[in-house]
Amino acid sequence: MAFQPWQGGQPAQPHQAPAMRASHADRERTVDVLKAGFAEGRMQQPEYEQRIARAYKAQTHAELQMLVADLPQGPVPQAQFVPQRPMVPATFMPMQMPPPVTTNGTATGSLVCGLMTLPTWGLTAIPAVILGHKARNEIRRSGERGDGQALTGLILGWLAIGGWALFLLIVVLAAVANL
Repeated sequence: MAFQPWQGGQPAQPHQAPAMRASHADRERTVDVLKAGFAEGRMQQPEYEQRIARAYKAQTHAELQMLVADLPQGPVPQAQFVPQRPMVPATFMPMQMPPPVTTNGTATGSLVCGLMTLPTWGLTAIPAVILGHKARNEIRRSGERGDGQALTGLILGWLAIGGWALFLLIVVLAAVANL
């Protein structure tokens, strides 16, 4: 069917006589398009009211189509602002540096406690072992650095504990042998 758009007071007649009758839902959809057109400033109040009245009286789809033929019937595409990248040679572009990988503080604590076992007569051995195990678990979860520090603290702590256990064993055996 060829339709002619709205021509002021009366809609133009379609060229073909048989037309599909309009339903209440069809009229409501047409009114929605008219409301949107009025809200967007595409027509003045008197014309809007006249078209609404005709939409509710329309009997066919052709009559409804003529009322909205000059209006957009859906979202109108809007130009999107896309920022343009500056035209700078790649050699002058600032580099995207990855975030620095940090060293686990607990691993550093384990290493310090492990190194301090000799000057403190092994008093820091147990904290070195505890901090070493804790640091290795944290490093596995977070991906931080410092696994070598934690392992060194663990080994030095266990060596100090083993040294103290051996010393106490020798003292106890010497005391038993002297009895």
